[in-house]
Amino acid sequence: MAQEKKKMSVVQLTIITAINMMGSGIIMLPTNLAQVGTMSILSWIVTAGGAMCLAYAFSRAGMYTRNSGGMGGYAQYSYGKAGSFMANYTYGVSLVIANAAIAISAVGYFDVLFHLHMSPVGVALATIFTLWLATVMNFGGARITGQISTFTVWGVIIPVVVISLAGWFFFSGHLYAASWNPHNMGFFKGISNSISITLWAFLGLESASANMDSVENPKKNVPIAVLGGTIGAAVMYIVSTNVMQGIVPNAKLAASNAPFGVAFSQMFTPMVGNIVMGLMIISCFGSLLGWQFTIAEVFRSSAHEGYFPKIFGKTIANGTPIIGMIIITVLQSLLALMTISPSLSKQFTILVNLAVVTNVIPYLLSMGALKTMQLDAKVSASARRTTNIIATIASLYSLYALYAVGFEELAYGALVTFAGWTLYGFVSHKFDLSKTN
Repeated sequence: MAQEKKKMSVVQLTIITAINMMGSGIIMLPTNLAQVGTMSILSWIVTAGGAMCLAYAFSRAGMYTRNSGGMGGYAQYSYGKAGSFMANYTYGVSLVIANAAIAISAVGYFDVLFHLHMSPVGVALATIFTLWLATVMNFGGARITGQISTFTVWGVIIPVVVISLAGWFFFSGHLYAASWNPHNMGFFKGISNSISITLWAFLGLESASANMDSVENPKKNVPIAVLGGTIGAAVMYIVSTNVMQGIVPNAKLAASNAPFGVAFSQMFTPMVGNIVMGLMIISCFGSLLGWQFTIAEVFRSSAHEGYFPKIFGKTIANGTPIIGMIIITVLQSLLALMTISPSLSKQFTILVNLAVVTNVIPYLLSMGALKTMQLDAKVSASARRTTNIIATIASLYSLYALYAVGFEELAYGALVTFAGWTLYGFVSHKFDLSKTN
């Protein structure tokens, strides 16, 4: 009984799920959404629906699986070791790319706060410095990283909550309506152009069921918490970004490298805007710190599975995979140089689209494996039917998200994914391919 009391309630898990999703993904969203206009709210509605289907399906997978390894373990049910490898590989690549985008977000706010007006090359170099600083700070181990990240996340959450509530006192319905479709896009094109950036905000929802062993009555409460957390994050995303578009003129918002700072400056004073920018820089760096460690852990566990080179599995006395961290940061540094663009926002968008493409691949593999997983777990036919329908909708949404990122980014993501099959060929001899589970 004492052990049961220590477990989280469904409310606590719901809050944690929402906070984990919000992280630093939101801080550049208003700028990118403003490039479409306020009609981007339609993309939010589509993505929120798709994200809830994905979240529900992942909560089911977390309860039914007998395999470890997250999405790689899920994929193994239907696609064997090759599918498991591809899920781990593409997920690892997506995290490498996503962290470069998070670093650029921090650089953008830093640039505006200190009036640096960095060139595209300067942005890339500052991004590389930020990535290396986060990597070196992770050498102290997981405990220190976790403590810092847990504290810094409030630097994003507090401004988002404040603008979602207080922003309505500064909201102009006329300004919002005038910003509906500033570039005269077609209805479908307008929605598609902001699908990838809205999905970016929800990346990480697949980890929401990771705490199932720490919550009371997990079979009932995990799906409730995952869906509740996803809905909560969606509400905060939609309200904060849309109220901002009724406060700041669209052209000004679309050109900003620090949209929340601009909004708070207009609502209150430039000093308040600077404080918010400072909070978001701290929060963004804290998120980067945590995710850099997480990436190294993903590569380490994949090395232990035999998927990645053994060097990624080497750790020092405190359990930190330093060599893997260094290799990953070198790759991110090259990525920052390869994606140099005329504007910080453009470079951020390129990285976000690439991260979405590679992250959606393990989503599709996981959704495709759910039927086999449920049959293996002897789930009732009626329960299977509901989950399979929702997983199918989640798959259709994921395919639409791939289409919406654009064919150039899709082509680059496809090349990275196709390369995975060759890489799997180098390690496939290690596995007994007659055993898929």
